[in-house]
Amino acid sequence: MPQLAVYYEHPDWFRPVFTALERRGVPYIKLDAGAHVFDLDERRPPYDLVFNRASPSGYLRGHLGTIFSTWSWLSHLERIGIPVVNGSRVFSHEISKSRQLTALEGLGIAYPRARAINNPSVAVAASRGLRFPIVVKANVGGSGAGITRFDTEADLAAAVASSSLNLGIDGTALVQELAPLRGGHIVRVEVLGGNYLYGIRVFPAPGSFDLCPADACQTQDGRELIRNACAVDAPKNGLRVEGYTPPAEVIADIERIARHVGLDVGGIEYLIDDRDGRRYVYDINALSNFVADAPNVVGFDPFERLVDYLDARLAGRD
Repeated sequence: MPQLAVYYEHPDWFRPVFTALERRGVPYIKLDAGAHVFDLDERRPPYDLVFNRASPSGYLRGHLGTIFSTWSWLSHLERIGIPVVNGSRVFSHEISKSRQLTALEGLGIAYPRARAINNPSVAVAASRGLRFPIVVKANVGGSGAGITRFDTEADLAAAVASSSLNLGIDGTALVQELAPLRGGHIVRVEVLGGNYLYGIRVFPAPGSFDLCPADACQTQDGRELIRNACAVDAPKNGLRVEGYTPPAEVIADIERIARHVGLDVGGIEYLIDDRDGRRYVYDINALSNFVADAPNVVGFDPFERLVDYLDARLAGRD
């Protein structure tokens, strides 16, 4: 029987995936991305499909080496002919905010204006011509990590002068406009197999950049959600969500992005800038835990759809 390998790193996020696979009787093995070995000369590993669930935020959990070693391993698997769900192409975008924006630029899809920098000394110069407030956003982020807001050029200059500006683990960051959110929300669109799966509006807590929908506490109308993928002792974070179906032209753009970067399973986020009413895509996320309490938010269990997709890939039907 074909064998699935699930390559994971976070100790809590992947329990719903494992539960769904076991409920459906799909055989799989677990590969710990935080402590992983692979043979460079192997020709046939003991699995037929790999589901990549590595996260760029692994460095926050003591797994700095996971980020770049994963890219090498995925490329190795593809070289020897092992299919990968969320392979090296999309992972190269997952670990580079600047690469995400160059992909959007190539597709002609609008994003918040940004410049990439590799030294804090040029941050102020990079911000000139951008609309404040701005953020300095680490190139390798995840879960809202590595993002700092600055309301004025003077605030940014003070951070540079005090050597407190952190460009993240690869020494590269974006200096990017921070748009005021029309309606107080962003929209996250999930894709599966590169195709639209569902959409949600996410209402962040004030000042927060962590928009993981699996950590949402309640719907927009105040109903409590069952959080199924965040840490069991995670505090309530004030994140609110509601189901939402974007316009057809938005869905078409999202699918175009997913196929361009090789995104099999994940979320793409956009906002409407309250200053000009334009839509801007700002994040391509190749790791999705899906929204908390999905049947009550979007009307179905996306983990069941995910297992259908993985099972089809294993059987060669997709």
